[in-house]
Amino acid sequence: MAKSTENLFVERKWHIFAALGSGIFLASFDGGVVRVVLPALITEFDVDFALVQWVVLSFSLTQTAIMLGVGRLGDMVGKKPILLSGTIAFAVSSVLAGLAPNIQFLLFFRVLQAIGGAFATALSMGIVTETFPASERGKALGLFSATVSVGGIAGPILGGALLEYLSWRWIFFVGPPIGCISFILAWRYLPDPRPVGRQEFDWFGFQTFSTGLLALMLFLTFGERIGFRSPAMLGLMALSLLMFFLFIRTGLSANQPLLDLSLFRNSLFNLNLSMRLISFIVSGGISLLLPFYLTNLLKLDPTVVGLLLTVTMFFFGLASPVSGMLSDRFGYRLIATAGLVFLAYGCYTVSTLTAETSILGYALRVLPLGLGMGIFQSPNNSAVMGSVPRDRLGVVSGVNVICRTLGNTSGVAALGALWASRVYLYAGPTLAGDVTEAAAAAQTTALQDVAFAAIALVVLALGMSIWGLVRGPAVRHFRQRVR
Repeated sequence: MAKSTENLFVERKWHIFAALGSGIFLASFDGGVVRVVLPALITEFDVDFALVQWVVLSFSLTQTAIMLGVGRLGDMVGKKPILLSGTIAFAVSSVLAGLAPNIQFLLFFRVLQAIGGAFATALSMGIVTETFPASERGKALGLFSATVSVGGIAGPILGGALLEYLSWRWIFFVGPPIGCISFILAWRYLPDPRPVGRQEFDWFGFQTFSTGLLALMLFLTFGERIGFRSPAMLGLMALSLLMFFLFIRTGLSANQPLLDLSLFRNSLFNLNLSMRLISFIVSGGISLLLPFYLTNLLKLDPTVVGLLLTVTMFFFGLASPVSGMLSDRFGYRLIATAGLVFLAYGCYTVSTLTAETSILGYALRVLPLGLGMGIFQSPNNSAVMGSVPRDRLGVVSGVNVICRTLGNTSGVAALGALWASRVYLYAGPTLAGDVTEAAAAAQTTALQDVAFAAIALVVLALGMSIWGLVRGPAVRHFRQRVR
């Protein structure tokens, strides 16, 4: 990259951050707000839950499947044109979704939204890494994570207000003005360096990876409902394994593979990605169960439930920028390790929830979960993004997003299935209905088992982090800082 372009990134770093931050806020806002209106869509279009849930699933599955390819395109043709085109596509498809005359059109426009959203946000973490110097990378990524949390908090709150006073269609009309702000800032301030040399897109790698990942996501999403051992689910798993095998075989021989597999020769890079995946398995699984606990056991109103579910996101947003700045000063591994300790403690406090827990008691028990995730994610993201060459930042940014989505999905499937099986065990043969109708004692004891399983996963990640701390440069960096 030319020196003048590097100077432009540094001089405009906060303008560029504002462009990226408004875009990622919009993506996070959309993810939170859509879930609020699902019951209204069932009434509006006279459909069942099995169909309306695809308003969420169609978006997440599409976006995850194409994320790696979008990252590679950004490395090939430049990140600015990819981001701008995605922002336009997301804004237009949002308006179309708000005007959808039936559920079929809405699902189609949600797929278009997912494609636009992937183009608009897949490269964001790579651009932040490229824009800020290494000494400020943790702070920047921490603020970036805080922006995500703000969007996640604002979505359900504003969505409920729009649904109560206007209609569900207005949730899709909020995004385009924010998208316009992001587009103008990116157009004005984001430099446009282009890669040198002839670039090729690995279409076969893209097809095999996307198909394999989509099959895996469908397996994890529907396996619990249909049965993981059913012929359809076993077929999806077989297809996923075959596609990933072909992807790896092609990646080892292609001149310009979709994902440069040599990146995984770096053991610390693999370590950081593995810990990221584990952290989202834990948070995804516990986040699935908390709404059922608040609704079925504490018997709280939906409005109160919605507010209480923002507690973890709120403290995640508070902790992220602080941990990012601390990681710049003392090294990423020490701060990430501290975050995992908080996360393990949060899993323990969740295990103490009972049917008699007060609202304040609930908030105090889930607070460490948000702090732990916030303290861990910023330095860990900095470690992942700072360990790869600049010409691979786009594709690694996509890998980071895939780790988050795959972790959340795996956590929902695995920890959700564990909770259901333990409820049936504790409730005994007298339970005739759904697991959510079991006695409070059975549900809370099962939740305790899930929390202990989550602790075991976090302890595994903690062991990895300590190993990386001993082996990596973080200790030397810390000693130099505190002398």
